[in-house]
Amino acid sequence: MEVKKNSRTFRDFGICAIALLLFVLAPPVAAHAGEITVAAAADLTFAFKDVGARFQRETGNSIKLSYGSSGNFLSQIENGAPYDMFFSADVAYPKKLEAAGLTEPGTLYEYATGKLVIWVPAKSKLDISQGLKVLLDPSISKIAIANPKHAPYGAAAVAAMRREGIYDRIESKLVMGENISQTAQFVQSGNADAGLLALSLALAPAMKDTGRYIEVPLADYPPIIQAAVILKSARNKEIAKRFLKFLKEAGTVALMRRYGFLLPSEIAGVPANPSAAN
Repeated sequence: MEVKKNSRTFRDFGICAIALLLFVLAPPVAAHAGEITVAAAADLTFAFKDVGARFQRETGNSIKLSYGSSGNFLSQIENGAPYDMFFSADVAYPKKLEAAGLTEPGTLYEYATGKLVIWVPAKSKLDISQGLKVLLDPSISKIAIANPKHAPYGAAAVAAMRREGIYDRIESKLVMGENISQTAQFVQSGNADAGLLALSLALAPAMKDTGRYIEVPLADYPPIIQAAVILKSARNKEIAKRFLKFLKEAGTVALMRRYGFLLPSEIAGVPANPSAAN
């Protein structure tokens, strides 16, 4: 009987020791896991899928993402939409919210600079090495861009075409997506022959494997400075602050770079063309 008792005691001690070890090694954030709701520009669709997954692995907190045009999100937030954070493709929109007192003071962060590309399906015979001039090709019947009224990439596309002196000649061929993601769907599905898209979408596997692209020179359009902000109405401000800090870490910056996003400081030396905004 004594042998069995000692054996059971040793076994119980072993179980407790293993449990203690697992507790020590477990991520300390698990007990405080939560979720933030984020309104994100459509060009972040693929990049934030990876960024969000990494954030959840490292912190235990999750992100509920809604993608769309930055201008539409601005209107929604001004009308009380319940988001914790806003990631805009145009810094002007978060600044407008900041001026209206709708953001947490000191949280506005310019997280990336977007790039514009010409994208065509892999089977297309268009010679995109011509740059924007290829859009004058008579075989093209439709060109997809995002709506310039509320999508920064659409405004950049119009500026670049005007800079190239081709806008008036192809304006009638333009089809507009509600945001840059829908614009990509137009050309990927064959409903447009070419599209002016975000580099971040062109680099995603779904687009990279089915088409070709060439970058539009940065000097041909005003910089697409993208910025994030925590909203004053946020319900989970601490998690939002943690995500903002996470976004600034070297590993996250490197991940965003894989999708073509550079920090604004990295293109600071690119000369802006005065006529690009006209």
